[in-house]
Amino acid sequence: MTYCVAVRVDQGLVMLSDTRTNAGMDNIARFRKSFTYSVAGERAITLMCSGNLSITQGVKAMLGRAIKDSQRDPEIESILNCATMHRVAQLVGDAMCEMQHHYRSTIEMQGSGADASILVAGQRRGGKQRLYLIYSAGNFIEATEDTPFFQIGEHKYGKPILDRIVRRETTLEDATKAVLVSMDSTLRSNLSVGMPLDLTVIERDQFDFRVRTRIEADNEEFQLLSLGWSAALRKGFEDLPNVLG
Repeated sequence: MTYCVAVRVDQGLVMLSDTRTNAGMDNIARFRKSFTYSVAGERAITLMCSGNLSITQGVKAMLGRAIKDSQRDPEIESILNCATMHRVAQLVGDAMCEMQHHYRSTIEMQGSGADASILVAGQRRGGKQRLYLIYSAGNFIEATEDTPFFQIGEHKYGKPILDRIVRRETTLEDATKAVLVSMDSTLRSNLSVGMPLDLTVIERDQFDFRVRTRIEADNEEFQLLSLGWSAALRKGFEDLPNVLG
């Protein structure tokens, strides 16, 4: 299973994903779900994937092949040379559509689900920072001022903190803290989501990654954040008025 969350605020973009894809009794597997692409000083893009692993890996392979081919022939379009972030979302959606067309019926005949979704976040020089959610059919929606974050996978446990905290004017530091708390809440309530985590932060108009790091289970800062959030919740609960006379 998966939990990925991406936030777009005025100061930048924050993306966080876990790495667990199977949580069976004797089969716990890890795969990276967050992938970064950049041209220094020109654009920085992050993709995060959820759903059928063969579909999302196929999409990633198609995008990577186009990038490699475009280095030999600049006329070949890729997510690193296309004109807009909207076009980036279209290219990802086209790759998703092609993978679904080729493999969906076969996958479903075997009793597995072929649904997948991808979050696309980034900014190119001359354009605004963008955040898109790509669906299995290849269509997509964009984050807005009213909806500044997207989640894919096991989203229900981590949504309340985002609903209460994240606004377009939220600082990049607070947005990062919010997605980490959102992930911590999910980790505590759902065993199908697991460490380590991949965190990416893109500061507005910098066209590069301010943060691109893996957070392991023994990360001291994440442990302190988790303990602090638990203590704050307990204190807040204890301070609530009694409802029984």
